[in-house]
Amino acid sequence: MQVSEMSDRIAALLEDRLAVPGRGLEEKLRRGGRRLPRKVRAAAQVLVEADGLAGHPKLAATLDQGRLAAAYQTCHAHLARIGGRERAKTAALGVTGTIVVRLLIVAGLGLSVAMWRGLI
Repeated sequence: MQVSEMSDRIAALLEDRLAVPGRGLEEKLRRGGRRLPRKVRAAAQVLVEADGLAGHPKLAATLDQGRLAAAYQTCHAHLARIGGRERAKTAALGVTGTIVVRLLIVAGLGLSVAMWRGLI
């Protein structure tokens, strides 16, 4: 498999599984890279760098195919596991966390107003 094919497949998975917009893997990684674990983000960065070098015939010969295959496998394995259930769970946890934080803030403000008025 060519470097550009690997890069395109990972970019398509990023768009499909994480809904990251962008034109290429580099842009998608810049926009949605924080949603990936450090190890997967580093592997995707290896693919981005290799994709840039693959356009030059002399530099393309210096690419380590084993390292590229390992980086592709790391990215593909992680992104293939992400499905609708995991995205829904993550979204639900995010909403729940936001609600809990806001309730704590309102309770703290209510408690401070009650203390200020001398009710507590």
